[in-house]
Amino acid sequence: MDAILLALGASRRREILGLLRCGERSAGEIYRALGDVTFGAVSQHLGVLERAGLVQVRREGRSRLYLARPEGLGPLREWLESMWDDALAALKARAEAEQAGVRRGSGRPSAEGMRRPRGRGHD
Repeated sequence: MDAILLALGASRRREILGLLRCGERSAGEIYRALGDVTFGAVSQHLGVLERAGLVQVRREGRSRLYLARPEGLGPLREWLESMWDDALAALKARAEAEQAGVRRGSGRPSAEGMRRPRGRGHD
């Protein structure tokens, strides 16, 4: 997953992926579409994307044709979903604890449920 994050860390590579979402393109077409970058830089960016598994390449004569591989984002997607699932589970537990305090008390959250965490930005 580190290779995916590294590849996506550069805005130019994200721009190239955007171009390739629409279909297969040669390195020359990508170079011309970007306009303000050298062909060598485009080639290097494509190499990073390929090594990360985010694009596939095939040869056709002297040309290399590139296509985005959305499935290459699978490991990143799984990691992000697990982070989201953990956050939702924590939120659910907090809401249930607060609801239990309301049921036991006088119709308002218990002091425990209303206590704010201490630390920077919370005082």
